Amino acid sequence: MHTEPMLAAPTPRTLYIHDDLTDVVRASHGDDSEALRHVGRLFEAIRAEGARIVVLSLAQQIDGLVSQGRRSPFDVTVGIGRAGELVASQLHARTGWFPRIRRVELARQERAGGGYKLVTLGAESLPRQLEPLDGAASVALVDDTVFSGLTMRAVLRALPLGAFARVEAFCLRAVAQSLTSIAAWCPVAAGFVAPGRLLTDVSFINASGLVLPGAIRCADGSTLAFYERPEWMRAWFPLHADHVTACGRALRAVLKSPGVPA
Repeated sequence: MHTEPMLAAPTPRTLYIHDDLTDVVRASHGDDSEALRHVGRLFEAIRAEGARIVVLSLAQQIDGLVSQGRRSPFDVTVGIGRAGELVASQLHARTGWFPRIRRVELARQERAGGGYKLVTLGAESLPRQLEPLDGAASVALVDDTVFSGLTMRAVLRALPLGAFARVEAFCLRAVAQSLTSIAAWCPVAAGFVAPGRLLTDVSFINASGLVLPGAIRCADGSTLAFYERPEWMRAWFPLHADHVTACGRALRAVLKSPGVPA
């Protein structure tokens, strides 16, 4: 099991927030829905922090990847977790690169004594999950974000790299220094790359993580949304932490309302 030190929560000079809420809530609830109005209020609160907050759209990240050149379709694509599987599907719809997507379960979970460990969420070990790739001529690894690179490196370590003629990695967004560690294993492409030091210069979060449980996996197996971790909210939004938290809590309540599809 791979671990890394518990990440502190300094205020990053730039916080990049992937907007994975607006289009999803619009599609599921409608243009004139209370849920979408709450999404708008959340982003207003986020943007009130000023220029150090940068909101990224899915379209601009996919455009960034596609602009780097065409690829021949891969025999097998490994989507790392639900997020990686979704990104692979979204990219395939645009490019046709990933006709056969296989999801592997792998996530970072906090340790009771500090730090993190990687868990397979009740699935088989990572090498066992990757066994069906045997015989594939080319393999793509896809995740939504390469932040520390912990999960992507774990998958690369579990792959019998010499068995494949072609292995490439893809993500929507990444920290530049972390991409270097992936590039030591195989070619890697990201739709958006942020320079700077992890956490102090740059950090990434998903907007959905502010609202929905699962962004934080606690040592006891429970999950939290980011708004339920006040010290992180104060670090990310030092000027408006309480307002962003209130907006996240209000949106969560609307998404969970009886009769309202989440």
